[in-house]
Amino acid sequence: MKKSIFVYMLVAGLILASCNLPEDRADTQEQIMTSAAMTVQSALTTPLASPTASTPIVIVEGATPAMITPTISTTLTSTPSSLETPMANVGDVINCRSGPNKSYQVIAQLLPNQQVQIIGFLPPNYWVVKSQLGDCWLSGEFATPSGNIAAVPTVTAPPTPEGAKPEAPTFPKNGWTFYCYGPGSADITLTWNDKANNETGYRIFRNSELVIDLPANSTNFTETIALNTGQTVSYQIQAYNEIGETLSSVASITCP
Repeated sequence: MKKSIFVYMLVAGLILASCNLPEDRADTQEQIMTSAAMTVQSALTTPLASPTASTPIVIVEGATPAMITPTISTTLTSTPSSLETPMANVGDVINCRSGPNKSYQVIAQLLPNQQVQIIGFLPPNYWVVKSQLGDCWLSGEFATPSGNIAAVPTVTAPPTPEGAKPEAPTFPKNGWTFYCYGPGSADITLTWNDKANNETGYRIFRNSELVIDLPANSTNFTETIALNTGQTVSYQIQAYNEIGETLSSVASITCP
């Protein structure tokens, strides 16, 4: 309705303007009337803009249809990583060697609940892991793997070491001495015969637990421990090289 009133007022204004023109300008009056009629027709046929119409696309001068691309908003969602580092956990003190059996040298000893990174796998049941003393081989019998072990590469075993194990050390007569004093202490001294000429070193075990690693040609060891009257402690000496290891007899000590 408002649009019609506006149109009629516009036409009336044009007609009044034409009436005031001089007679010798009749052709101009005719043009004005024709223009008014066309304006009325255009105004009546042009649809009103819808209040809910979408925002018009602004075309930049010189743009081609291929350059007018709608913007699509996307939301990226993160997914949990499947690249969790493969690890091995041991439940006891385990030897980690330079190869996949006891003919290879011990590189490191892994402690209970210690975790090490897995870097290789040898079927059916050996892992190559990173230790503080270097890469070494761990039997799967004593290790619990975790993480993305499917990504661990399969490896081949190193050449088997050639040669022989070192000859086992022996205790001479009075090969161990001790002095017990209170309350609850003892001085222990071990002496052994170095019978090998190809050992890498010697290891001292107290009650089957590693105490210290000594260099080749060592022949004695001394320590002070807590030991009460009536308690017993046992020692063994292990000679080792890259082929394997050998053990002495057991030295058993009891404080009186």
